[in-house]
Amino acid sequence: MITILVMNLILVIIAVLLAIADYYLVSYKECNIVINKEKVLRVKGGRFLLNYFVENKIYIPSACGGKATCGHCKVKVLSGAGPILPTEEVYIPMSERLSGIRLACQVKVKNDIEIYIPEHLLEAKEYLAVVEKIVSVTHDIKHITLKLLEPPTIKFLPGQYIQIKVPGTEEFRAYSIASPPSQNDKIELLIRLVPGGLCSTYIHKVLEVGDKVFFTGPFGEFFLREDSTKDILCIGGGCGMAPIRSIILHLAEKGMKRKVTFFFGARAKRDLFFTEELKELEKKYPNFKFIPALSEPLPQDKWDGDVGLITQVVEKYIDQIKRDGTPLLEAYLCGPPPMIDAAIKVLSKHGVLQEDILYDKF
Repeated sequence: MITILVMNLILVIIAVLLAIADYYLVSYKECNIVINKEKVLRVKGGRFLLNYFVENKIYIPSACGGKATCGHCKVKVLSGAGPILPTEEVYIPMSERLSGIRLACQVKVKNDIEIYIPEHLLEAKEYLAVVEKIVSVTHDIKHITLKLLEPPTIKFLPGQYIQIKVPGTEEFRAYSIASPPSQNDKIELLIRLVPGGLCSTYIHKVLEVGDKVFFTGPFGEFFLREDSTKDILCIGGGCGMAPIRSIILHLAEKGMKRKVTFFFGARAKRDLFFTEELKELEKKYPNFKFIPALSEPLPQDKWDGDVGLITQVVEKYIDQIKRDGTPLLEAYLCGPPPMIDAAIKVLSKHGVLQEDILYDKF
């Protein structure tokens, strides 16, 4: 592990040194960056695509500030990029390389270049907000409410996420929105304290009500498919509650016309939150069912609910959930990557189609 980390660090240092030398020693011409065959940016070449995006207020996911350490700033290059770099290869599988996917922070503009960016990313903006409320919902998760200042409203789809800018750095961290789109003048977030985490430490230890926050967004292909009529199965754990809560509150506002089952996994009772809110929704809407489960309940929890990994509990109930014995299910997953991987296996085993299993990993 140490050897791999050292090698990656050496690659990053070499890439930075080469970029600096290239920028100051080579003279570049004027170039066109053609986006989606419509928008054209006329730029002086020599810098990376991500730099030009930021200058022109085009916001795509990028957590590391262009250091090639997060792998989020993927775009499809149609022509003019040159060969893929070693710094990109670790983040781009062969299937994506064949379709032209590259990291915007590593593609240097030397000639005219044509790229494709999904339309919803072109609608992302930078926002200034003020912290309206901070509530601890567990020993390590805070519920943050941000009141928008500029622009004063945001349009997003239930399930999407934003990226908060870490003060004093060029880095961002992604957090799913935990509130419904109807509440468009503020957003709610659930943020777990990650030991050593740059942004989560700042939020848990420094951030106060009244502080200003910059964020960009909205982002993500993980959002409610409102044109579907399939039953919904949600699986979450920890801060994975956030996007699923957004989806469920939105569906409740619409009358909960589709059948929805929400499985939420926690270690012990102290790790459960929003339970009363969800149980109230369960009473109000017959189509909604909330099933919490604990993997390691403590004796003092006096827990009489389901016990085990949340994916084991899903497997226990999934045959009861299927409508008329057919897998007419649409699954929304949010939680740690191992949970998502295990959930995909269980759902696939029980006939849920790959295209109906939706998630973001970040």
